[in-house]
Amino acid sequence: MPLAISNYEISVFIHVTAVVVGFGATFAESVMFPVALKVGARNLPYLHRLQLTINRFFAGPALLVVLLTGIYQMAEGDWDYGDFWVSGTLAIVIALGALNGAYFLPADRKLGAMVERDIEASGPGEVKLSDEYQRGARLEGILGTVAGLLVIVAIFLMVTKPGV
Repeated sequence: MPLAISNYEISVFIHVTAVVVGFGATFAESVMFPVALKVGARNLPYLHRLQLTINRFFAGPALLVVLLTGIYQMAEGDWDYGDFWVSGTLAIVIALGALNGAYFLPADRKLGAMVERDIEASGPGEVKLSDEYQRGARLEGILGTVAGLLVIVAIFLMVTKPGV
């Protein structure tokens, strides 16, 4: 007996998988910084390289897949772009893409270089992190939390479809 799976259902599967794979790893970033600091500040360059890799090769491509499969589902399904759950989720996808490309990727490049400079300036002793680095890392943590909450709100909207 052949499987009766529609192209629409395959699209939903790909859509949800992209969210899990692409954004699941970004949630782990929230604990990476405190763990790296606990182990030692000399691990922070690795942390920023890892975050760059996650955002470049997981979150970024996942956003594109989510957007494309979402557009397909809008075309094939009985949905309206004017529905709040659709327009709200689309706005979140655009905001996450902007945050990733305009903030997170450049910030991790900058913070990685900054912390390498701080480590070199500290010599073999305890690492003294500059105030500039600490402010940048704090802002990245705050915006990471905002991005995570946006992902959760988007999932809520997609699952509950308020107003439908």
